[in-house]
Amino acid sequence: MSDLLFKTASNTNAVSKRRPYALRFISGKYQGGEVLLAPTKEIVVGRSSDLEMVLVEDMVSRKHARIFWDEDQICIEDLGSTNGTFVNGEKIKQTGLKEGDRILIGTSILKVIASDGSGAVERSPQDLESVAAERRTSQVRTMSGAIDEIPLPDLLQLLASSKKSGVLVVRTEDDVGRIYLRKGQLYFAIINDLTEVEPLKSLFRLLTWQKGLFDLDPPDDTKFENEIDVSVPELLMEGLRQLDEFNSLKVHLPDLQARMRLASPLTAPLRKLSPEELDVLQLAINHGTLESVFNKSKTLDLDTAQCLARLYKDKYLMVMG
Repeated sequence: MSDLLFKTASNTNAVSKRRPYALRFISGKYQGGEVLLAPTKEIVVGRSSDLEMVLVEDMVSRKHARIFWDEDQICIEDLGSTNGTFVNGEKIKQTGLKEGDRILIGTSILKVIASDGSGAVERSPQDLESVAAERRTSQVRTMSGAIDEIPLPDLLQLLASSKKSGVLVVRTEDDVGRIYLRKGQLYFAIINDLTEVEPLKSLFRLLTWQKGLFDLDPPDDTKFENEIDVSVPELLMEGLRQLDEFNSLKVHLPDLQARMRLASPLTAPLRKLSPEELDVLQLAINHGTLESVFNKSKTLDLDTAQCLARLYKDKYLMVMG
């Protein structure tokens, strides 16, 4: 479970000069670009046009950070930038890098990758701007990418650490989820505009998504009565814990679209059910499908699933044939 979360960068598992490495832009206006990390060359990153890696955006300082080799270790140093440099969700002054580490500079996320040399080159500033031009659309996005490249828990932790504000919109083939952030604090979530589903429940469902595209849209001033007031690290830890337990319960439940009915004759005594189980039983009778029960229930999906598993096991509920 913890493997999905960012780790603080360290010097363990350091990269080696024996293999070629590169920085791949996995989010931001330069997404898809790669820059070779040559052992003999230092790379200074910033907005100034005379640098080795030029990132033209307001949140990047003129001289933002430098990336260099120290013997067999790739290192990154923040050069006193206004908005900071982040490695794996941690704001750094200087640290070593290893394969798989993710760097946030401005709105660009870069990943340290092993390279065969075919995709990564020593790019000039013009090369990166060409990558940006190919991706440019009429609608300006501050940050975009794919959650199969950077998992949603990792992305949320990074946005929280860098105190980003905006609406993180995640799109799959069938669904659209929105996560609202205010200076790094996650305060609301919704999927497919289903207002009947509690925001915390929507967030925990979003954490299960493994494929899709994301965009960080500008902040939204919509007021929500039931805002989430829990820190992002706590939300991620609890969400992933619930996901593990929910997955173990799924084998005891029917398909989400299965229609349910009260067992007849009902031989199991109702007095043995808890108030929460009685509420779920009533939802099943009134709304029919498992999906409707999950959406209508006021409790989190894990709690609802535990009630449903008991109701099926003890034959209070049956699937309609």
